[in-house]
Amino acid sequence: MATLPSVSYSITVRLELDGHGSAVGSLTNAVEHVGGVITALDVTSAGHERIRIDVTCAARDTDHAKAIVDALGAIEGVTVHKVSDRTFLMHLGGKIEIKSKVPLRNRDELSMAYTPGVARVSSAIAANPDDARRLTIKRNSVAVVTDGSAVLGLGNIGPEASMPVMEGKAALFKRFADIDAWPIALDTQDVDEIVRTVQVIAPGFGGINLEDISAPRCFEVEARLRELLDIPVFHDDQHGTAIVVLAALKNALRVVGKELGEVRVAMSGAGAAGTAILKLLMHAGAKDVIVCDVHGAVHPGRDNLDHNLEWIAANTNPGGYAGDLGGAVRGADVFIGVSAPNLLDGDDVAEMNDDAIIFALANPDPEIDPDIAQLHAAVVATGRSDYPNQINNVLVFPGVFRGLLDAQSRTVNSDMMVAAADALASVVTDDELGPHYIIPSVFHAGLSQRVAEAVREVAVREGQAQI
Repeated sequence: MATLPSVSYSITVRLELDGHGSAVGSLTNAVEHVGGVITALDVTSAGHERIRIDVTCAARDTDHAKAIVDALGAIEGVTVHKVSDRTFLMHLGGKIEIKSKVPLRNRDELSMAYTPGVARVSSAIAANPDDARRLTIKRNSVAVVTDGSAVLGLGNIGPEASMPVMEGKAALFKRFADIDAWPIALDTQDVDEIVRTVQVIAPGFGGINLEDISAPRCFEVEARLRELLDIPVFHDDQHGTAIVVLAALKNALRVVGKELGEVRVAMSGAGAAGTAILKLLMHAGAKDVIVCDVHGAVHPGRDNLDHNLEWIAANTNPGGYAGDLGGAVRGADVFIGVSAPNLLDGDDVAEMNDDAIIFALANPDPEIDPDIAQLHAAVVATGRSDYPNQINNVLVFPGVFRGLLDAQSRTVNSDMMVAAADALASVVTDDELGPHYIIPSVFHAGLSQRVAEAVREVAVREGQAQI
């Protein structure tokens, strides 16, 4: 599937050229000829004969960016001086920092913030450890923990390479929920070491966000940490995705006039995200679900089922279907894919029930080309930003943790996640709802606050809050 130029491959080319009247036009023509998009032209200096210009362009990928630079350099009279990748520039020195919330302008302020005054606060916490939630950054802090084993679509790239992603996550926590988050990349992929490391650093945090840890290791890490810790442990790749999918599906079903408990759902993907989506959909009322992986439908009679697949086999596929994904999709109302690209085509979607819903979430290439899916389905969602209805975890994880921290919750559970999904879905009003708008923008005013309030209310109601 062809991709469009994107700001994520944005470059700025500093060049000089002759100052005649058609000079700038030659630049725009050259970029457009090779399929680039100019987003800015800035004249940095100008003389009688030569001018210096910064040309900012969006490209499809790094090879396309090079083609744009080559096209500019081939123009007669143009000298290319420097090419800057704007994404790399944004990451220079990292994307986050620590700042003091209190002024330290004189001896009095120093003696309260640090010694000797700070000793009184430490003594109070020693006498009552729960006061750490009130008197330290624990009240507003989250550890973003990874082992670098499943980073975005890049795979097992290790802890150092995972840091830009973890920093980005921390920046999103701050931007959308004013939460102070720390990226913590662990140089181990041993379950026991991960669990023990998180356990011993947990006193400094009000919540743990597990990130980009591959399945099935992530299941055990999360389960064990939830048993050990008195703060919420949330694996965003699982539960963040599940919450957004549930919210989007509820609104998609509103569009087509169907109910979650009455539709048949075909799923592709039984890893971390797929399993979490499945469990949350079932908790919310889904009854007829068939899950497929690379070996076809998951059912009790299949060989070589691991612990996770055994649970799926025992709790889904009530008709015992044992075929492939194409057969599972036939006659289904909903398809949800969190697996691999190009698994379905238009003929498959055409054999679904009327007013079909397609969530093809593999990134960057979905399970089916969205343009083809839209020819047959009533509602189509993807994980991509260049199509409507993007399923994006950032819609919920800041608000979920904001609510958990405000409640000083000891845990996070399925009821809280369903409440978060309901809150997210409710942001889209009846007047706004439509096939191309089932989920709000991440920049929607008050989104995180609404999700946070819903999560906080459930935590208080279920006795998990310590406020």
